[in-house]
Amino acid sequence: MTYTITHRTTYDYTAPVTVSQHVARLEPRNTDAQERNQFALEIFPEPTLRKVRMDYFGNQLCFFVIQEVHRELEIITKSKVTVREPKLSDVENSPAWEEVAKLFRDPVSPEVVGPYQFVFDSPQVNASAELADYAGKSFAGNTPVLAGTQDLTRRIFKDFKYDPKATTVATPLHEVLKKRRGVCQDFAHVGIACLRSLGIPVRYVSGYLRTRPPEGKPRMVGADASHAWFSVYCPGTGWVDFDPTNNIQPGEEHITVAYGRDFGDVSPVAGILTGGGQHAVKVAVDVVEV
Repeated sequence: MTYTITHRTTYDYTAPVTVSQHVARLEPRNTDAQERNQFALEIFPEPTLRKVRMDYFGNQLCFFVIQEVHRELEIITKSKVTVREPKLSDVENSPAWEEVAKLFRDPVSPEVVGPYQFVFDSPQVNASAELADYAGKSFAGNTPVLAGTQDLTRRIFKDFKYDPKATTVATPLHEVLKKRRGVCQDFAHVGIACLRSLGIPVRYVSGYLRTRPPEGKPRMVGADASHAWFSVYCPGTGWVDFDPTNNIQPGEEHITVAYGRDFGDVSPVAGILTGGGQHAVKVAVDVVEV
């Protein structure tokens, strides 16, 4: 399935900005199940300096500097991406979770050094005994790692309520656990923290989700959203994605943009600036099947 994606981010400042520096991670990745056919990034005002490079995790990023006075910043990306239906893993025949966790205890084999970095705590995700207990309900003795992850995904979907007013991008994980409310970023962090608490490698995935309007209703432009889910490492299979917000394994309607340890590694736009006062940000994403 091929999509065109338009992602528009607008910052409105209450005071003039004299200088700003930003980094954008908005370019969809090429993966085994996804091909990026086209990508264009427009920035207003026009940056004085603009450089594109790959970050540590293999995500494409654009660093740019604006040196003219402005009170609005607009970032628009246009992408064309082809997504193939991934082959669903045989969750019941995946290795037992204890065997997977054992692979990532010192000493670690060179074959799994890459996934090993996703076992540890990261700035926004910390393992804990509480999270290990929560995850443990899905991971009884000798439970296949993917079957346990599938059940954990189902339980997060059931136990946590989607509420965009309950959290912000800065809400710590312990508050999400207490409120049992949040958004896709929060639910991805919960899943990651649970699995890392058991010693299983898992990474954060940012991207887009193709949404469908209710039957008989017109599709609203800009109604599609930035989305987040997580990916667990399974020996012999590789990385397998799970979406706890929707209780599904991502397929043709999930479009991957970036990987990282948590949201902080894949924030779509981040920056520092001089001036600006307070700001309001508006984000609109439009995903259209070609």
